Amino acid sequence: MADRMAVDRLSLDQAAAEIADLTARVSAADEAYHGRDAPEVSDADYDAMKARLAALERAFPALAMPDSPTGQVGAAPAEGFGKVVHARRMMSLGNAFTEEDVADFVARVRGFLGLAPDAPLDMTAEPKIDGLSLSLRYEGGRLVQAATRGDGAVGENVTENARTIADIPQTLPQGAPDILEVRGEVYMSHGDFEALNAVDAGRVFANPRNAAAGSLRQIDPAVTARRPLRFFAYGWGELSAPLAPTQAQSVGRLAELGFQTNPLTRLCHDGAGLIAVWRAIEQQRATLGYDIDGVVYKVDDLAYQARLGFRSTTPRWALAHKFPAETAWTRLDRIEIQVGRTGALSPVARLEPVTVGGVVVSNATLHNEDYIAGRDNAGAPIREGRDIREGDWVKIYRAGDVIPKIADVDLARRPEDVRPYVFPQTCPECGSDAIREPGDSVRRCSGGLICPAQAVEKLKHFVSRAAFDIDGLGAKQVEMFFADDQLPIREPADIFTLATRDAANFTKLKNRDGFGERSAEKLFAAIEDRRAIPLARLIFALGIRHVGEVASATLARHFHDWPSLVAAIDGAAAEPAFAAPDDRARRAALADSPHWAELTGIDGIGAVLVHSLVTTFAQPTERASIDRLTDLLDIQAARTADAARTEISGKTLVFTGTLERMTRAEAKARAEAMGAKVAGSVSAKTDLLIAGPGAGSKAAKAEALGVTVIDEDEWLRIAGAG
Repeated sequence: MADRMAVDRLSLDQAAAEIADLTARVSAADEAYHGRDAPEVSDADYDAMKARLAALERAFPALAMPDSPTGQVGAAPAEGFGKVVHARRMMSLGNAFTEEDVADFVARVRGFLGLAPDAPLDMTAEPKIDGLSLSLRYEGGRLVQAATRGDGAVGENVTENARTIADIPQTLPQGAPDILEVRGEVYMSHGDFEALNAVDAGRVFANPRNAAAGSLRQIDPAVTARRPLRFFAYGWGELSAPLAPTQAQSVGRLAELGFQTNPLTRLCHDGAGLIAVWRAIEQQRATLGYDIDGVVYKVDDLAYQARLGFRSTTPRWALAHKFPAETAWTRLDRIEIQVGRTGALSPVARLEPVTVGGVVVSNATLHNEDYIAGRDNAGAPIREGRDIREGDWVKIYRAGDVIPKIADVDLARRPEDVRPYVFPQTCPECGSDAIREPGDSVRRCSGGLICPAQAVEKLKHFVSRAAFDIDGLGAKQVEMFFADDQLPIREPADIFTLATRDAANFTKLKNRDGFGERSAEKLFAAIEDRRAIPLARLIFALGIRHVGEVASATLARHFHDWPSLVAAIDGAAAEPAFAAPDDRARRAALADSPHWAELTGIDGIGAVLVHSLVTTFAQPTERASIDRLTDLLDIQAARTADAARTEISGKTLVFTGTLERMTRAEAKARAEAMGAKVAGSVSAKTDLLIAGPGAGSKAAKAEALGVTVIDEDEWLRIAGAG
């Protein structure tokens, strides 16, 4: 990622292409990690892609797609455990990799809160444990439930397993809040990990994190009880009463209640103090006896934390400062091409197995044909122009427990007979032309639904945890049904006709290998249960390029129901902006494109995403498939935000000019928490414009459209902050 062209040197078209490329790659990584439990990129590479995408979105806000950098949290709940809906969402953390990133974080916090540069701002710094996140719920001082983080909203019920961990109290002393949800990390020490691998010869774990996760997720709690698991508490969820006024004091209170807290946690008074703690902990990393992959910084004042609030999946008041990646050299045996659900041809390196940081790795991501050829998507050299060939000795790196990235090539060890890799011009799955559009760094199969790889991957995405999540219909079953000529599932609608077709064919499923009468009945019941589907899940399940979970939720909140969304998309398809040859021409056509203007005016929905959405619905084959599906579903309208009804609930707001007593970011967060929609531009559907000094053209347009305009004082009254 570091070899890419500087953001400020990119043209608008180059930025759009790179944003599209990165969004596709992050989405593919999310699907592999969360949907198929088969990660394809390293933690460091994933973090770097998201960081680059965030920088591009800051520089080109009109092209920003919110689902790309923050589209996923954790992993989906595993089958075999009951599901627990978290009372308060378990969030992930934004990442920092440099001291400049940390300084930017501190500056953003100060800017959001409107603090002067010399105003006090204490923060805590603590080791980031490389384990499994766990939430412990106590009621009346007794442990009643333990749940993994899962996807942030829903986790796995592992209560009986958690009861076997010595560091987790079963009861709390007098004075504990009546409801207390303690959050922390389950981990395994290095010594215990080595002893476990020595004793359990039938199962050798790759690293302590895998061992801890596998041990906590045992179906039999007796197995978990034999595993040496430990627990550090670092936070909390739902509370009936506050623990203390600050982060540091609250963690201290958890220690008083009997929880293990990390002794390396420190209170810092400025950014320099944070960096000093990070360096000190990094120096101790090898001798701690357990794995950490960075240091977490948190704003200490809990009143400030409440004001800062959350983005879609990360808190604004916390940051993870990661440690550098680990590296090793090995031979690249061959390059294989995988075809994803959007038709992207993704090269994967098959390596001679090598140990990196205690983990054996044998695969690495190669991104695209440019990366293999030693150039970025703008044609500039990376790795000083060194290409990657089958048979090369390559340097790989990793910062987690997943597949690494190839960072460099040793030309001195290159065999004389190796030849440059020739990227395929046709799809290896269906033989269709593999086309690379101008400005795109990814080559894509043009076969569409005739390509079996695309069709299968789309179906896997459709049934994934964040989409329809049908019990008993996972990736393995999708492949089986797709290949079945007697009872096939070739498109999503086929899932919801499966029971009818099976009955017409004399109950074939219950006589099939892997299915009996009971399992067939359970599958049909699970499918029937999913006919009623929330609008946001349906949008995400369609697998439209660039439309991830966050964007799907944003579209659902804005349009509320399926007919309204479809009407806007169909209207946009008939407008001049859709026919425009590029993004610049589309912006020029917006004045004559009310539906297009509405879609691109939704805060966080960019032109690239909208064009992908409209293009998909405008293709006759794709549209017919979508219509066949939706005719079989009960699509549930999106609910208003979980906030009390206010005078702005359900209304569309636009902020413009300079707010003097509340930052723009805080105002937007407050409006959304009160159930309002925040748009980036004024249109006929705008209900309220909040105009500060220097309002300019948006205020003039609002006046021309008859939109109500208020000043900051009136806004503060509405927001309850006056």
